[in-house]
This record gives sequence, C-alpha cells and structure tokens, in this order.
Amino acid sequence: MSTTIDHLRGQLADDLRTAGELGDVEALRVKYLGQQGLITGVVRGTDFSTLDADARREVGKRISGLKTWAEAEIGAALAEAEARAARARRRGMVDLTLPGTGARPGSLHPVTQTQMFLEDVFQSMGFRVETGFEVEEELYNFDALNIPGDHPARDMHDTFWLEDGRLLRTHTSATQVRAMRMHGAPLRAVFPGRCFRCEATDASHETTFHQFEGLMIDEDVTVSTVLAVMKALLEKVFGREVTVRLRPGYFPFVEPGFELDLQCLICGGAGCKVCKRTGWVELMPCGMVHPNVLRAGGLDPERYRGFAFGLGLTRLAMMNFSIPDIRLLGTGDLRLMDQFPAVL
Repeated sequence: MSTTIDHLRGQLADDLRTAGELGDVEALRVKYLGQQGLITGVVRGTDFSTLDADARREVGKRISGLKTWAEAEIGAALAEAEARAARARRRGMVDLTLPGTGARPGSLHPVTQTQMFLEDVFQSMGFRVETGFEVEEELYNFDALNIPGDHPARDMHDTFWLEDGRLLRTHTSATQVRAMRMHGAPLRAVFPGRCFRCEATDASHETTFHQFEGLMIDEDVTVSTVLAVMKALLEKVFGREVTVRLRPGYFPFVEPGFELDLQCLICGGAGCKVCKRTGWVELMPCGMVHPNVLRAGGLDPERYRGFAFGLGLTRLAMMNFSIPDIRLLGTGDLRLMDQFPAVL
C-alpha cells in the first residue's frame, strides 16, 4: 500500500510538470481525483476489514494525505494555467499597430498662474519675493503691525488660534516686519501666500484664501509713488484699461490708508453676486507704512518712509479668469482646470 501511494504521488508530480495548458491540467484532475480516478481507485480497492486498528489508521491517514496533497497541487496548477491563458488573451486583444494616446498635458491652478505672473511683474520692477510662514507668531501677525492685544482690528480677523499660542496667519502682512529685520532698507519685496480666517463663506469669501502683499521702503517714497506703482501693476495684470477708485481706508499698519476698488470685470459694473450687486470689487488696500511698524522692523521713521499694499490674489484670479464663485477654486475639481490653457 505504501508503495502504491508513493508511486501515485511521484507520477502525479511528473504529470503536472509536463501539463502546460488548462485542458491538460483538467484532464489530470479527472485522471487522479475523478470518480474513476487513480486515487479514488486506491480508496475503493483497499480492504480495511483485513487490517488491524493501527494499520487501518495508518493506511487511512496516508490515503487522506495523498488526496489532500493532490487537490492542492492540481488546484495550484489550474490557477497558474488560467492566469497564463488570461495573459495570452490580453496579448491578443492589443493592437500594437495603433498610435499611442500620449500624455495628457496638465494645467496650473488659476491662483498659481496669477501668483507666478505677479511675481514676474514685480521682480521686473526690482522687488524680491518672500513667502513667510503660514503658522505665525502673534508678534508678527498683530503686535509688530501696530495691532496690540486690545485693538478692535483684531476682532475683524476671525483668527484660527493654535494650542501653543501661535496662529494661522490672517494676512500676508505678517511677513513685513520679518523682511525689514532681515534685509533692512531700502527694501522692495512682495509676499504671496495662503491666509486663513474663520468666517462665513459665499461667492466672494472663503476661510482659506490667497493674498499678495507688497512693501517698498526708501528715503523718498510718497503717495505719488503708491499711485504710480499700482497703475503700472494693474495695466500689466489685466492687459487692458480698467476702472478703479480710491477711497480712504483704515488699517492699523498704514497711515494714511486707502482702499483701491476695481470695477467688476465679471459684470462690467452692472452688478452681480461677485461684486454684491455694487459693480465694484474690493481689490487692494494700501497706504503709507505706519512709523510704529518701521520701528518694529528696526528702521528709523525719521529717515525712511514706505508704502504697503495687499492684493486679494484669489479675487484677482477670479477677475482674470471670469470665475463667478470663489468656492470653485478650492474644490479640487479637474474639470475647472480643463478650462484654462495647459501650461505645464
């Protein structure tokens, strides 16, 4: 009996090595495990009544082991043969003479495109680019900008505070004093980046948005300098004539302060949800740098003067690409990117 079992094990192993096709392996399954198969025949041909208890137990164990091993080996061979057949079918389905589809060109986000363009414009005017930190210290975000702890302007920022006392910066103005302390004067710098405020969202407001801050400090900077730089900037940004208005504005870190509004390019001033039906979009607060801010940056306000301005980078991208809702820019929907030229 042991000789027969060992012989069948070796014979099946040899047969499996030469069985390459799925049909060949299936034939072996029938040959060895079918109702009339060789292993089934061993079970039927063994007269257990002639064996004592120990012998019956041993013979049954060896036959059962042979059947279990055979089922596993044939199962593995069937799976391997099926995989080979599937691969062969897939190869047959591929027409290697067809032209390739090629790589799909990507696009930069509208805000990124706008930021890169502005950086190029300002670098051509002698400005350096400083990115700053999104997680900022209270000193640079408020105190050094002439916004002490009891100042009512803090209530307008709806700040996200962190457990360690730091905060998510509410404006890119937070980089102004850092730049002054690092580079001194004269100084021309722009500060693009993402800002955060805990406020209600609508077509023109989001909790996460992008700003583009600018700073110019020298000995002979005046309000006329502000107007000249802003005019040159907007003409390059939009590549066309635009209508703007300058209103008095209050910001703790500038004195005097101004608010530059842009006539809505979505509706042409007729009124829409982006401009809140007014025909105007708040675009660029600006003004002369407050003496306290110059002192915080380590500069002498008796010698140096400067101006600062802040662009709503996200809103500028909306105007430039005619995007009617700021919330579309944060969805991650690639269908939005498909509407803009591929620049990668």
